[in-house]
Amino acid sequence: MQLFSLAQCVGYVVFILGVGAFLQKVDRRLKFLLASESLAYSLHFALLGNFSAAASALISCFRSLLSMKTRSPWLAALIVGVYLVSGIAFARSAAGWLPVIGSAVATLAMFFMRGIPMRLVLLSSTLMWLANNIISKSIGGTLLEFCIAIINISTIIRIFRSPGTEPLAPAGEV
Repeated sequence: MQLFSLAQCVGYVVFILGVGAFLQKVDRRLKFLLASESLAYSLHFALLGNFSAAASALISCFRSLLSMKTRSPWLAALIVGVYLVSGIAFARSAAGWLPVIGSAVATLAMFFMRGIPMRLVLLSSTLMWLANNIISKSIGGTLLEFCIAIINISTIIRIFRSPGTEPLAPAGEV
């Protein structure tokens, strides 16, 4: 494994975008940066030869953008279905399903949750991606998911402690 191969360098860019995303307290900014991160992640995993993760990340890019515009349960169901089809097409082992399942769970969070509940479900997705990245030998991705977990927990605490916010509210920007 080369520390500065093209694949690993793209992973470092993913790391920067992902950390920036989870530092956001505003859901809209979080989702936009997640879309950017996912697009770069797709390239990263394609370069690593992990096509299950590459497909999941590419679908996640569009999912994050769409979730900024709509909360359609039909669209969310369609996106989860696309994840499952990509898993069938690309996952070659149980580990290949980690990014598929993690992304599908995150879809539910992006479309149906806000604030702390959304971030808790995203944390479970992060842990699945962390396992995938360790298996894939993704340096930037492993660092990213570890940092995202820590930052996400910190942001959850900051939202909970913020005066005047409804951290568990089902709708509205936090």
